[in-house]
Amino acid sequence: MSKPFKISKILRLAVLSTLLCCAGCHKPTGSITLNFSFVNDNGSLQLDSCMYENPAGNLYEVTDVQYFISKVMLEDESGNTVEITDNEGVHYVDIRIPSTLAWHISDEIPAGSYRTISFVFGLEGLQNTSGFFPNPPENNMSWPDMIGGGYHYMKINGRWVDEAGVKQPFNLHTGKISEGEGFIDNTFTVTLPLEQFVVSKNASSDLSLEMNVNNWFSDPYIFDFNVFGGSIMQNREAQEVLQANGHNVLSIQKNHVNR
Repeated sequence: MSKPFKISKILRLAVLSTLLCCAGCHKPTGSITLNFSFVNDNGSLQLDSCMYENPAGNLYEVTDVQYFISKVMLEDESGNTVEITDNEGVHYVDIRIPSTLAWHISDEIPAGSYRTISFVFGLEGLQNTSGFFPNPPENNMSWPDMIGGGYHYMKINGRWVDEAGVKQPFNLHTGKISEGEGFIDNTFTVTLPLEQFVVSKNASSDLSLEMNVNNWFSDPYIFDFNVFGGSIMQNREAQEVLQANGHNVLSIQKNHVNR
């Protein structure tokens, strides 16, 4: 009769040991807030003021900046990746809506040191289908169904001074464009280095993602409003210029930990 008792005791000890191990092996986590800011070269972006000049020599002003990022990933020092799942990994940014300028990510992020952050500028797949966002402000980014539906990747609205000295409206609206029987996708992936970015246990770590608006107009291609005009939604060359120039528009400027 003692044998079953011994087996039962061993099983209980094994279960207890496993539970203690799992509790001890649970990785500590922290959280992240991603903040969004805007500059024009060396200063903060000032809206509604015709004070900027791009590399083509166009004088211009900005009235709105709106964009999506999606598929956000962090890579740690060992090459392991953490995919952000909060809001399906999508965030909408609008310079005129303060609540969109800080994304308090709800995911529990494993504590540790991270070396890069990457994301898609724009939307792909099911996220870029009409009706995915039922409510404003995101659904105000709808892309016309007649040219493929879904959503704008970015809107920068403003005015530029043409060669006759007259202010003209511009709408730098990027998204997929129709081509024959299909569509051309103009998203691009951004990977940015993180300098000594650490997620600490039970702490909130901040990152600041900065957009330099003037960089949309240079490197590797000069964007001239007098050449491309003010509306580019179905202008394949203009869309491709902005897609290519997007490689150095965004940068991580600072990070810190809130204990």
